[in-house]
Amino acid sequence: MRAAKGSATNAVRFAHSSEAEFAKILDFYGIDWEYEPQSFPLEWDERGRVIESFNPDFYLPEYNLYIELTTLKQSLVTEKNRKLRRLRELYPDVHIKIFYGRDFRQLLLKYGLHPAAAAR
Repeated sequence: MRAAKGSATNAVRFAHSSEAEFAKILDFYGIDWEYEPQSFPLEWDERGRVIESFNPDFYLPEYNLYIELTTLKQSLVTEKNRKLRRLRELYPDVHIKIFYGRDFRQLLLKYGLHPAAAAR
């Protein structure tokens, strides 16, 4: 999905409230964003079918940058980091930044948003 500058995020069905909060920050600053716009295949079976992929949460077209928000659960963070390393191996020209739980909580506090949204 695509949201234009200053648009309401209500039309987008986010997988988690932290994504909605992040979109509000982007909207506030007039930054164009796309929500889960692309899936990057990471692994294929012997018949060439995709069996694992990575779907970044946001794409910022003006910056040619993908953003992934992550959770506090260490097992999920470890898995995302593994996928991110694989993505960088396969797609070296793709620019991606991961926001960890602490980074995201600090961002919410800085902009006066509800810190409970960071618990993902």
